[in-house]
Amino acid sequence: MKISTIKYFSMDSLISLRRNKTLSIASIITVSLTLFMFGIFLLTMLNANQLLKNLESKLEVSVFLKENVAAAEKQKVASSIKNIQGVAGIKYITKTEALQKLNNQLGEENKDLMKGLDKQNPLPESFIIRVDNSSIIKSVVEKTKGIKSVEKVVANEDLVNQISKITKGVKWVGGVALLIMIPICLFLIGNTIKLAVYARRREVNIMKFVGATDWFIRWPFIIEGVIIGVIGALISSGLLYYAYKAVYLKLTGIIMLLNILTPRYFAMNIVWIFIISGIVIGGIGSILSIRKFLEV
Repeated sequence: MKISTIKYFSMDSLISLRRNKTLSIASIITVSLTLFMFGIFLLTMLNANQLLKNLESKLEVSVFLKENVAAAEKQKVASSIKNIQGVAGIKYITKTEALQKLNNQLGEENKDLMKGLDKQNPLPESFIIRVDNSSIIKSVVEKTKGIKSVEKVVANEDLVNQISKITKGVKWVGGVALLIMIPICLFLIGNTIKLAVYARRREVNIMKFVGATDWFIRWPFIIEGVIIGVIGALISSGLLYYAYKAVYLKLTGIIMLLNILTPRYFAMNIVWIFIISGIVIGGIGSILSIRKFLEV
């Protein structure tokens, strides 16, 4: 296709958009809302998956020992844990190491809370068990509880399961919402194009009469739909970027070690998904609406 032809089609599309200003704006707003909702569900799902993978890579069971357990008894506990099916690794944590870990987690701003604990350390000795698969955590916990000298067993299994349920829920709700919103988008874009075609029906008939191909007639209307889709995509991605950035800064300010997608990741990757989606929605809406006008 020649550059002059592309320029002609593009100018024709822009003129048509100005003629049907109200419906064009309604179509752009609908595309923006659809992609904004899609973006919310997508970001929630991606972040939930990110947290889930992060948690599953750090699946741990904390086994706290009773007070004053002899060294020989600790060795027996370690051996018993290693023999449990599904245990990938084990690490012994002394009372001093446990205190240091707590100190690091609390940070400098909560330093006063640690005063005096180094002289009388209340934290127990423990073993950290690494498990490769979340499905066997429950079994590992139950078997560990039965070992002599074990005071308490704590696992992050419930958190992993909860995030997994949230991820599935978001996928389901997002899918239903998109099934509702995408047809509305196609309908509005289609009506915008239909009005444009109807307003120029005499011109379209003359073009067909003098031998213009269907695709030559289609292109201005397809470009019109694509322009609507791209503008809607840019508006929604811009709004969502700044909204997500604000939420990200707020969350990471509260939870320093929260491992979620950065606004930069959104700008570099998800914006392109929006633009491609806008092009596809706009293009399909145009093609479907103009098809019957070309049937002679």
